[in-house]
This record gives sequence, structure tokens and C-alpha cells, in this order.
Amino acid sequence: MNHQILYQPSFAVAKVTLQPGESVRAEPGAMMSMSPTVEVQSTMQGGIGKALGRMLGGESLFQSTYTATQGPGEILLAPASPGDIMPLQLQGNAWMITSGCFLACDSHLEFSTQMSGRSFFGGEGLFIMRVAGTGTVLVNTFGAIHALQLAPGQPYVVDTGHIVAFSEGMGYEVRKVTKSILGSLTSGEGFVVVLTGPGLVYLQTRTPQGFAGWLSGMLPSR
Repeated sequence: MNHQILYQPSFAVAKVTLQPGESVRAEPGAMMSMSPTVEVQSTMQGGIGKALGRMLGGESLFQSTYTATQGPGEILLAPASPGDIMPLQLQGNAWMITSGCFLACDSHLEFSTQMSGRSFFGGEGLFIMRVAGTGTVLVNTFGAIHALQLAPGQPYVVDTGHIVAFSEGMGYEVRKVTKSILGSLTSGEGFVVVLTGPGLVYLQTRTPQGFAGWLSGMLPSR
């Protein structure tokens, strides 16, 4: 996928250039503008089972496929939230992407949704999206991007709301930030995930939940 990231890091937009017959898959509503040579189709990719899995993972039930059918063209994709956009390059491997962070990808990549009951208490829902194959995935973040490279066996503690994506095969365990549930809740952190290397982790420097809490405190009350 030939792409360019514009206006980083706060209000990033992805410009994807398509050759005749080439397609890109994106989240519905992400299209900012496109060439008249590009056509769009909205379908439940992978059948109803995989589509429902994406919905439970916080993504849309349907996905939009943009194809340059009448010559070359381009499409501009913009996430709903302010922040950055980052490409993940896949070479026959897989990435685990958390809820709401998928923006677009090569149309031939494979999607599946994995369930982890442990994640339910971490505020990330029961499902994580797995994207595999060879190609490019664009993920969007709320805020800036922070990368962590973990060595084999190296553990690292992360607030669940800040995780964007991590390499498949990494160990992860959700637990309370303190020994007691009350202490975890009153600390403002709640639950965290302990990731174990080797692997690469991408974090977002802000969370929608944190921003919503800050914003509600600024609103006048009756």
C-alpha cells in the first residue's frame, strides 16, 4: 500500500495512492476525500462470524473497500479522534490491535478476533483484533505514539487504555495495579496489563476515557 502520513503528530491524515485495480480496506466513516476514479463497497468482510468478532472487539460490523476502478486515484483517511497514524509492516507475521485503533490496511490481509476473559477486567473488552499476512496496516492513536522494545523475558506494566498494538506471541496478563481492588480503583489506574517480551509494543500517550473524564469535569453542572 503506497501511503503518506500528513499533518503529524496531532491531527494526522493518511493519503493512500491506488494503482488501477488496487484496493484498500478501511473503517467506515474514515474517508475524508477521494478521487472520482475510486469506488467504494461496504461489506461484512470474512462473513458474519468474523464481522461479529470485529464488532465485539470495538470495530465496525462492516468494512469499506476502496478500489481504483477507472484509473489511478487517491483517498484521504482521517481517524475520528485527534492524534497520530502509524504504519505496521507485516512480513508473514501478525499484530494484535486493541479496540478502536484500526484505520486501514491492504485488502488481502487476514482478520480474526481473539477472546481473552482476562481482558474484560482491564477495560478493553473481551476481544482483541489479530491482523496477519504480508502488507501494511495503518493504526490510529489518541495522542502521540510511544514505542517499547522488550527483550526476551522482560516484563513491563502498562495501563490497558494506552495500548495500541503489540507483536503476536508476547505474554500478557491483566491484574490490579495494587494488591486490593479498592486500592486499584482509588489510585485512578484500576487494572494494568503486564506484557512480557520479546516483542514490540506501541502505546498512545492519551486515552479517550481519560479525556472524557477531564472534559466532564470542565462542563457546568446544574
